[in-house]
Amino acid sequence: MDFILDKARGGQRFLERLANKIPGFKGYRDKELLRDADRLHREHLASRLETVRGSLDAVANALTRAGALDGINDVEQARKRAEKVVARVRYADRGYAGFFDAVKVDENALERVYQFDLDLVGAVDDIVASAQSAATAADPEPLLRELTAQLDALDGRLAEREAILGGFA
Repeated sequence: MDFILDKARGGQRFLERLANKIPGFKGYRDKELLRDADRLHREHLASRLETVRGSLDAVANALTRAGALDGINDVEQARKRAEKVVARVRYADRGYAGFFDAVKVDENALERVYQFDLDLVGAVDDIVASAQSAATAADPEPLLRELTAQLDALDGRLAEREAILGGFA
């Protein structure tokens, strides 16, 4: 698994470890730990993605000072996409299913979603790097279009995550 999940398991108190000995409770508790670890990981990814806003502000300031106001539209488009992706990452479904729900979320699906979210780290790092490159570039407009495409691709991957939890993948 991952460092976050292992840390959550290792941080259990004596009574939690004792309760894990109760038949049926351990599986329930493992699902909860998996959900919590995934939530913490997604919160970290969302925080990393929020740094894009600062880079976009720097690009907007540079374009404004240079009088290149045409590029502001590209900045705003990237900013809107970034805000959308941050919200989708931060508030993504945790994988709960009610007792009478048609689609049940089992531990295998939660593990797939958790692994999926771990795999998003590279995409988030690439987005942050692209935003930082645009902030320091002499001509940021092509880099802003690339950044917007990266954000759109990440948004598409988040739809795959929803399909896993919905039982479609």
